[in-house]
Amino acid sequence: MPSSPGPTTPLGDVADLRAAFDVPDEVAYFNTANLAPVLHAVADAGRRALSRRGQPWTIGPQDWFTDVETLRGLVGQLLGSTAEGVALVPSTSYGFAAVAANLRAEPGDRVVVLADEYPSGVYTWRRFATRHEARVVTVVRADGQTWTEAILDAVDERTAVISSPQVHWTDGTWVDLAAVADRARDVGASLVVDASQSLGAVPLDVEALQPDAVVSVGYKWLLGPFGRGYLWLAPAHRDGEPIEENWIVREGSEDFARLTEYRDGYQPGARRFDQGQRTLFELTPMAIAAVEQLLSWGVVNIAAALRATTDVIAERLGRIDLQPVAHPRGPHVLGVDLPAGVRDDVVPALRDAGCFAAVRGSSLRLSPHLHTTGEDIDRLVAALATLRR
Repeated sequence: MPSSPGPTTPLGDVADLRAAFDVPDEVAYFNTANLAPVLHAVADAGRRALSRRGQPWTIGPQDWFTDVETLRGLVGQLLGSTAEGVALVPSTSYGFAAVAANLRAEPGDRVVVLADEYPSGVYTWRRFATRHEARVVTVVRADGQTWTEAILDAVDERTAVISSPQVHWTDGTWVDLAAVADRARDVGASLVVDASQSLGAVPLDVEALQPDAVVSVGYKWLLGPFGRGYLWLAPAHRDGEPIEENWIVREGSEDFARLTEYRDGYQPGARRFDQGQRTLFELTPMAIAAVEQLLSWGVVNIAAALRATTDVIAERLGRIDLQPVAHPRGPHVLGVDLPAGVRDDVVPALRDAGCFAAVRGSSLRLSPHLHTTGEDIDRLVAALATLRR
């Protein structure tokens, strides 16, 4: 399967791309890593879906299955794979819980996580370690060390699980997942990827990478609605035990008249791990519209465009003595080192200037998207320059 789903021709004029988003001219939004702005196409799909949901007599038995399968296939394509590995979940914590319930560790084994990683995964692996009498090992970078180097140094034959993002959520620093996956295979460890801060903005090919699992929310770089997330599982894990039992994931569930003929078998692939009420009549069409747009743009193109934007921002901020993180970073997120004296003031000052970003840890986290224009960057730099004085 291709590692770069969608077209690879360059994207069009940024003004035309901004018109796809519901971002007014007076707003400079640099916080996609927190919550993406809504595409007009996604909002339109949501309005149509809500109107349809208000008339339930127009919804037939087959409609409980058609849209979710369309979405499953689209997300599989985004991952360079197929629908069969994709489960529809409400959150990363749900996805992590499903994965952790089906992995094993021996007493004394290790679970490797990154320092300052997003809490949902860390809490899951702490419980996993307690249950299996294993130990969570937190990777901390030495001076000048990349995350990849730090992870590889921490992994050994005692490692049962490596839990890693593609980029660190606080500042966009990069993890070479291919190198980590190779090391995981060498020691027989499971690799679980949290792609919440990268899927949709950075190519991720699960067929080439061969992780055990990938989890992602849908409301950040996937530009979809809150409450619709995704779990991809490798073939070896698709026959596992789900964390809940709901009727629609059982075989034969399409025949509503025979639902009380209880079945032990599940729908094929990773569908057994779908959440209850997975159909989400109001939200699933929105998620479909979002992923269709991403595939139409092409993830390689999105990554290239965002790299160009963050490179310009980094260069402009360097002129006012604000330094981006020195480590390799993803194309779409820029962490900027902040002096301690301005951390509490920077977000309110930016907001007053019509700019929106976030502070995570010691970094100002800037996460633009295709709606970001040169005027937005000018406004951001001017606001930060004023704060620096």
